[in-house]
Amino acid sequence: MSFRRRLDRLELLDAPDIPEADLERNLVELDVINRYLGGHRITLEGMGRLTRTPEAKRILEKRPLRVCEIGCGGGDNLLVIDRWAKAKGISLQIIGVDLKEVCTRFARGKDWSFPTQWITGDYKAARMEVPPDILFSSLFCHHFPDADLPGMLQWMHAQAAVGFFINDLHRHPLAYHSIKWLTRAFSRSYLVRNDAPLSVQRSFHKADWEHYLSQAGLDKAQIKWQWAFRWLVIVPK
Repeated sequence: MSFRRRLDRLELLDAPDIPEADLERNLVELDVINRYLGGHRITLEGMGRLTRTPEAKRILEKRPLRVCEIGCGGGDNLLVIDRWAKAKGISLQIIGVDLKEVCTRFARGKDWSFPTQWITGDYKAARMEVPPDILFSSLFCHHFPDADLPGMLQWMHAQAAVGFFINDLHRHPLAYHSIKWLTRAFSRSYLVRNDAPLSVQRSFHKADWEHYLSQAGLDKAQIKWQWAFRWLVIVPK
């Protein structure tokens, strides 16, 4: 098995007709994976960096900071941001976008501290009540082919007044075999058991991100490796 190139194969989660109960089980387990394998910590690092920029500070002097996640799933990343911001005294307006109505309904049912807007549909066609200041995605980009990613980066850069960040996986054999063993041992979701190792095969090396960013004409990006086997890509405006 080679990890030199991204695997071009769809995950089960990419199917349009997943039973609702199966998808909700998947969302619950993804939250657990993000909590215990550092995914939420990486999301908060991206948020922390962009909220410390001069532009974000100027906005916060006047109004809440608008934060949007594309591919938001069940909203677990945004809920962690919601709790973090409340503890720090940062006022937010939260926007979540996902293609699946089950996901946005699941997210809407959580206990939010700040105002939220939930949009079901393709991120490129999302009609937001207000334009976002910070955009981000987590475990979203690896669902797309190489050819789509420079355009996604350009779209995120154009939409976000402060900047955007991406939290996604590192394509590495140790990451693949570790998550395959962990999900076989502990997961009760056939979606997670199938898709978690496949997600690693579909994910990225640093050179991939350098290529996409170059193609998108974005030269201010920071690409940081994070434990456990993730990349944090931050692009300030």
